[in-house]
Amino acid sequence: MIVCGDNMVKILFEDEHIIICEKQVGMLSEDSASDESLPNILKKLTGGEIYTLHRLDKPVGGVIMYAKTKISAAAFSAIIAENKLEKTYLAVTDGHIEKKTGEMRDLLFKDSRKNKTFVVKRMRKGIKEAVLNYEVLQESDALSFVKIKLVTGRSHQIRVQFASRKTPLTGDGKYGSRNNRCSIALWSHSLSFTHPLTSESMTVSSLPDINIYPWSEFRKESEM
Repeated sequence: MIVCGDNMVKILFEDEHIIICEKQVGMLSEDSASDESLPNILKKLTGGEIYTLHRLDKPVGGVIMYAKTKISAAAFSAIIAENKLEKTYLAVTDGHIEKKTGEMRDLLFKDSRKNKTFVVKRMRKGIKEAVLNYEVLQESDALSFVKIKLVTGRSHQIRVQFASRKTPLTGDGKYGSRNNRCSIALWSHSLSFTHPLTSESMTVSSLPDINIYPWSEFRKESEM
């Protein structure tokens, strides 16, 4: 764990090309004028440039990767465009999901004015297909603990796909959760890829704090 001002940043992997770290809940993942954004914090830590490769919503924590050079930014942007960066998430949902493993496939429309995404029935201009695979790992009386593998990466995809099936992410009031005991229960768990500049096969992972609700309702961290 590295402290930069009032912020703590956990570096999970770093080489001359990329830096992978654990984003804190509530931290901005994209370039911003704010000194509190993760790219700006990493610039201070490394003393060099930081290039955003993908993003996490502000209320979502977990694994995120940045490039350190223009060459690596181009190389990693290419594997992301080719869907060769495998992303998995952990989530807690309200209620129980009928099928314990499966695929969710929907057509999504993003309303930029409302910053909200909707499931729609027909393909038309501005509509994008969204696909994910999931597995329910454990259930409590009122919640489900789920592992998710993204196939596509659409805005608010996980949040709206689960909400459309009446199992919104716990704490996600924007998409229908009535549980206000926590922020959105979504965590970027792992990134898996073949490093395009070193050819190394890599998986970098992180876990949410098991002492914080609603993660505390489920198994111990070592068993996740």
